[in-house]
Amino acid sequence: MKYYETLYLINPNLSDEEYRDVVIKFNDVVEKKKGVVVNVDEWGKKSLAYQIKKFDKGYYVLSRYCGEGDFVAEFERDMNLDERILQFQTIKLSDQVDPEELKAEAEEVKKKEAEKAESAEKKSSEKKTESENKEEGNDGVQ
Repeated sequence: MKYYETLYLINPNLSDEEYRDVVIKFNDVVEKKKGVVVNVDEWGKKSLAYQIKKFDKGYYVLSRYCGEGDFVAEFERDMNLDERILQFQTIKLSDQVDPEELKAEAEEVKKKEAEKAESAEKKSSEKKTESENKEEGNDGVQ
């Protein structure tokens, strides 16, 4: 299977539920066309470098998936027909990949990121505790 990545922008005026529907719709499109969704990164609402369809913001979504044949042409056609999609760009990352192997790698990366976030949170809470203890000690001295 070929490995692709599509970055797409969704209309910023949609509700959270409508936004989720768009993401789910395009994940389903991949699966209906016998593709495999490897990873979906939702970057959230961000400012655009320039206006697109009179919008200066958009929801960014990065989708990585595998597919065969003319799969991408059909996927992009569906994106063109959906008015909630402001813009998109697809890049072929590789010609021959194993989707299950890619999914395993993506899960491993998510676990590492979660561990980093957890350790950073612990360090932050420890620093807060230390600073609070110092403040309490200084209050007693004055």
